[in-house]
Amino acid sequence: MSAHALIVRDLAKTYHVGEVDVPALRGVSLSIDPGEFVALTGPSGSGKSTFMHLIGCLDRPTEGTYLLNGRDVSRLSKRELSAVRNRDIGFVFQGFNLLSRTSAIENVELPMLYGPPIPAKERRRRAEAALEAVGLGARMDHHPNQLSGGQQQRVAIARALVNNPALLLADEPTGNLDSHTSIEVMGIFQRLNTERQITIVLVTHEVDIAEYATRIIGFRDGRVRLDQAVANRRFAGEELARFDAELEERSA
Repeated sequence: MSAHALIVRDLAKTYHVGEVDVPALRGVSLSIDPGEFVALTGPSGSGKSTFMHLIGCLDRPTEGTYLLNGRDVSRLSKRELSAVRNRDIGFVFQGFNLLSRTSAIENVELPMLYGPPIPAKERRRRAEAALEAVGLGARMDHHPNQLSGGQQQRVAIARALVNNPALLLADEPTGNLDSHTSIEVMGIFQRLNTERQITIVLVTHEVDIAEYATRIIGFRDGRVRLDQAVANRRFAGEELARFDAELEERSA
């Protein structure tokens, strides 16, 4: 097994808009180790979302190499990429992307229907365990319209976890949430990263959200302009405890 969770070398992506070539990523080279929690930052159009799509095997690079767990996935077929996405990568999106007419547990079971056959009882067991892991064990049969935004994002995280991926990708996961709920969600990511050693790569334009990670990679104009450890890391558990204590003082 590779010493790195992922390695990219001279990764580039150019989009063709009519007769114009638009470079979105211009030769990015970096590695991410197993168990790292990385935040990708930068203004709109900086290349961070393009980079996320490439490492998530949602798109192919125009140039360069991408090794995921030591395997070169940059030139795989569509079918092979689909298998990698289902088996090795979990995705969490800003908009939750849940099926509205389907219960929480059925939403979480969904990724298991697209891989090798898994017995129904085993699918249910794994889905229940994933929902328990994000604190939604009591709301498994609720539909998305019966859940708050934070609870819907927890379902989305459980769905991303259910196939035990080595890499979890989160694209603006707190973008639709209020401040307190955002801290709760970042607490789940920190706990999963610490307890399960899941490698997490998160895209955010919010500096305070990036500070929950252990490393920040900043993009601008399709290139990496910043790559450093988080100096003053925020810890969601501590912040929630302070928040609850302040709330209790006000109500006393």
